Amino acid sequence: MRKGLRSNARSSVDEENPYWVSFSDLMSALLVIFILAAVALIIELTQKTNDVEAGIEELKKAEQARKDIIYDVREELAKRNVIVEIADNDTVIRIPERTLTFASGKHSIPKNPETQKAVRDIGAVLHSAIRKNERFKYLDTVFVEGHTDSDGIHYRGKGNWGLSVDRAISVWNVWQSEVELTPKLGDLENAFSHKLFSVSGYAQTRRVNTVEVTNEDKSQNRRIDIRFTVKKPSIEDLERIVAQ
Repeated sequence: MRKGLRSNARSSVDEENPYWVSFSDLMSALLVIFILAAVALIIELTQKTNDVEAGIEELKKAEQARKDIIYDVREELAKRNVIVEIADNDTVIRIPERTLTFASGKHSIPKNPETQKAVRDIGAVLHSAIRKNERFKYLDTVFVEGHTDSDGIHYRGKGNWGLSVDRAISVWNVWQSEVELTPKLGDLENAFSHKLFSVSGYAQTRRVNTVEVTNEDKSQNRRIDIRFTVKKPSIEDLERIVAQ
């Protein structure tokens, strides 16, 4: 008798609320959809986070490879009694005046054997450090940079700009023609299959001694720097990360 009453009561409720069951089913379905969407979002965010972290890690490796090259070069050259300096936050090898300097208005490397040998040693050690553990894959460009003092020079109609470039070219030519390297420095490529090395000149615009009082101040500005730039994410990669 009681069972019959309960059955009749349930039937009465269903008859009074004909849409209740359908509404409950709809809410259950929406809950399932919400859960699936949340799971998909979590997976997507996790993947994007992993992509960003991988990009940051790759950049850290590139920075470390550059630092290892620069410090290895300085250490190895010191063993050969060739002094170089590290500058610009561990991004530049500077060849100081006591190792190589240029006569005022001249682009040629001094003829004394000690200087000539030092330039050759720098090229050979640089070659070894870059190729060690395929570090070149983390580099974008290695610039051989020439510099001048502030004296205005009428140099082949090109002034200090042309003079600074030709100084860099003089060093480069020694490395290419007088140092037995396989492959040649000029044949090395970066991760994008572009030539790794380039030469450039800055005239007097990047002097280490901005105020030149003595001839020594000027001679220190007539120098060669070797600047290393690392492989970085492309614009497309950065835009994708920002969008994420």
